[in-house]
Amino acid sequence: MSYFIKSLVITLSLLLSTTVFAGNTSYYGSKFHGKRTASGSIFNMNSLTAAHKTLPFGTKVQVTNKKTKQSVIVKITDRGPFIRGRILDLSKAAASQINCELCTTTMKILSYGDGKYRLQ
Repeated sequence: MSYFIKSLVITLSLLLSTTVFAGNTSYYGSKFHGKRTASGSIFNMNSLTAAHKTLPFGTKVQVTNKKTKQSVIVKITDRGPFIRGRILDLSKAAASQINCELCTTTMKILSYGDGKYRLQ
């Protein structure tokens, strides 16, 4: 099954099911700062963005650290994380707002993006 079809199937199943998910979250920062993301935008570790394996680019999610109950709203601009067991990679700024280097979070989808590649 192609990556596009697999992503479409997962996205549609997410739309039809609950929009709150829990899992391990990490962050990425200076190593990728200034480089192009999978969505076409330039990664800025100081902006409130995140990477997710299948959610459409532009999707806005509220991420809450389960331990501290702190929340942040981020926009999906990249693909990842590529470490087993993790559901989300936050930008350094987003991770610092909820005190998360590696933590367990809930992720609530607020709005779905159009998934389009954009050079920004």
